[in-house]
Amino acid sequence: MDSSSSELAFDFSPFLKIFKNGSIERITGCDVVPPCHDPATDVLSKDVIISKDDDISARIFIPKLTDQTQKLPLLVYFHGGGFCIETPYSPQYHNFLNSIVSKANIVGVSVHYRRAPEHPVPIAHEDSWTSLKWVESHLNGNGPEEWLNRHADLGNVFFAGDSAGANIAHHMAIRVGTHGLPGINLQGIVLVHPYFWGVERIGSESQQTEHLSMVDNLWSFSCPTSTGSDDPLVNPAKDPNLGKLACKRVLVLVAEKDLLKDRGWYYKDLLEKSEWQGVAEVREAKGEGHVFHLINPDCDNAVSLLHKFASFINHG
Repeated sequence: MDSSSSELAFDFSPFLKIFKNGSIERITGCDVVPPCHDPATDVLSKDVIISKDDDISARIFIPKLTDQTQKLPLLVYFHGGGFCIETPYSPQYHNFLNSIVSKANIVGVSVHYRRAPEHPVPIAHEDSWTSLKWVESHLNGNGPEEWLNRHADLGNVFFAGDSAGANIAHHMAIRVGTHGLPGINLQGIVLVHPYFWGVERIGSESQQTEHLSMVDNLWSFSCPTSTGSDDPLVNPAKDPNLGKLACKRVLVLVAEKDLLKDRGWYYKDLLEKSEWQGVAEVREAKGEGHVFHLINPDCDNAVSLLHKFASFINHG
């Protein structure tokens, strides 16, 4: 056997390992749960194919409906995982979508985009845009998915995501503003622990030197054609289109012990200094780390996060 089969090229434990022969071992984010009726929330889910050729799909969620003709706000969700791991079918994302769909009484579309390193960034963003155009195809009630035709209000749409998925949600909102998606009326975005970065250290980042190189390396690994950590794909401060964000409301949720926390606060400052005319709000969970709400969904701060998320959608 070729010795390269066991020789590491990149070690991003506990997430994934890349070997010199090109093989990939994803350590986490590999578990899959089927779509189902969730008895705890009374939410139904189903899987749909968006593009068979490009392996783009989604899991759709609907709450219990008392009126089968009822139209509900639509949430398009982009999962996290550093652009490299996790899917909408992972237990933690399936469970979170069940919870937010029930809590906010909305329809949810959780997007499955192709992941790095096999499909480097910005493929995840392009797949996500393809997914949004697929959603838009339901505008007149004659799209390919009956749940969206019947129950999704495309005049009341939100994008959201956590970590890398929050990065995607942000860029999709900008693309709606710059390219247009006339069938979708984007009301707001929710960015949970967003994966933004930059060359210049801000806030408490300079005090966490042992983790800085990991974030730098992960970005260059997932986007090998990038210009670096000041690429507009990962640093909103370098994006000339930042002020063209298509919605008027933004909620950023950060966690006190998350290395990316200061980027969330900085994002709000950047928006307010741009030509964007909306309102941005940041909420910080004390004593918590990155994506704590997925790891420990029953803790008080996770329950609070879910409430803030749902309230943002329902009380605009």
